[in-house]
Amino acid sequence: MATDPTLPRRVALDLMGDVIEDRRLLSEVLPKRLAKLAPEDRARTQRLVTTAFRVMDRADRALGPHLRKRPPPRILNLLRLSVAEICAEGSASHGVVNSAVAIARADKKTAGMAGLVNAVLRKIDPDAWSALPPPRLPKWLRKPLTDDYGKDVVAAMEAAFHAGAPLDLTPRGDGAALAERLGGQLLPTGSVRLTDAGQVSALPGFSEGDWWVQDAAAALPARILAARPGESVLDLCAAPGGKTMQLAATGADVTAVDISSTRMARVEENLARCNLSADLVTADALEYEGGPFDAILLDAPCTATGTIRRHPDLPYAKDGSEFPGLFELQEHLIDRALGMLKPGGRLVYCTCSLLIDEGEEQVRDALDRNPGPTVDPTALDRPGIEPGWRTDEGGLRLRPDYWAETGGMDGFYIACLVKA
Repeated sequence: MATDPTLPRRVALDLMGDVIEDRRLLSEVLPKRLAKLAPEDRARTQRLVTTAFRVMDRADRALGPHLRKRPPPRILNLLRLSVAEICAEGSASHGVVNSAVAIARADKKTAGMAGLVNAVLRKIDPDAWSALPPPRLPKWLRKPLTDDYGKDVVAAMEAAFHAGAPLDLTPRGDGAALAERLGGQLLPTGSVRLTDAGQVSALPGFSEGDWWVQDAAAALPARILAARPGESVLDLCAAPGGKTMQLAATGADVTAVDISSTRMARVEENLARCNLSADLVTADALEYEGGPFDAILLDAPCTATGTIRRHPDLPYAKDGSEFPGLFELQEHLIDRALGMLKPGGRLVYCTCSLLIDEGEEQVRDALDRNPGPTVDPTALDRPGIEPGWRTDEGGLRLRPDYWAETGGMDGFYIACLVKA
């Protein structure tokens, strides 16, 4: 039991500041913030801050009528966090309000606003929460997505983001048998989906390496590459390693390259757990010299806008200013990868992004820059891929609102290019 009932809320509030004020992702700041907490406090803190980001827009709508002007960032975040706990998590209002007031009073910079916190939170009506629309994305992201897809599709995506994500597994062997063993659902593309999975490492088959965690959409690029035993295959920008393991499981001779030694250490751990092997190289993908390869999988660095179901903090840690640099990096990586292919070799380019500039447009531009390669739409003829997911240039566009009735999927773009 927590010794200080306000501790998880205080740390969650600090984490919100890390993301919104310092523009850092939760995945970057969580380990340090949670390190000294007891396990039960750690879990509660993570749940609180994740919920707050998932319902942020809705919390702002609930607070709007009770605020004459925007309060300082820490007080606003404290109000948002408290509304999320009361309305989204169903916690008792009086306990949350008392805790929020105590947190405000404990800081000299915010003590003078404790009365405001008390007054505003006591006006919040949990019964009115369900009447509010699903949380909308911040304008910096909503506008380009609306330009690409239209308002109705963006609204469907936002509903999927709000709903969150189940746990998807990539089976090492028979997916149907794994689904039956774990009480999960075998998805049409071969992944196994679990709801309320609990602690991942405690699930049957984890320590034996029978499966690994990987969103169903993220599992498709390696399936589309269709590596064969004995082929030389490069996994470029490989971490965290799900695709590396898929490729290694085919019997191909796999080289995995990533710039981050920390993330590459995770790849090594996951390969060892699953008794799989690959040649791991820590290097900048633009400077790596190897090959030529029979096949290359390039999961390029991107805005990661397709992963908000799992990372609701992302729209608040970014503002779109990094777009141009990422688009340029993707261009260089595609050209570099094509240069490392054998004649007749194939390159699967993919991004976990919803932005057409990082998918369809990148492939069209790459073909203009590099005469010779062509898109192979037949590579997409894989189990479970629906006709409506295919794009005009021969790629695959996956969206979070697809499979909405069973939990959705990450947003992804995937295309297979063949070198002449």
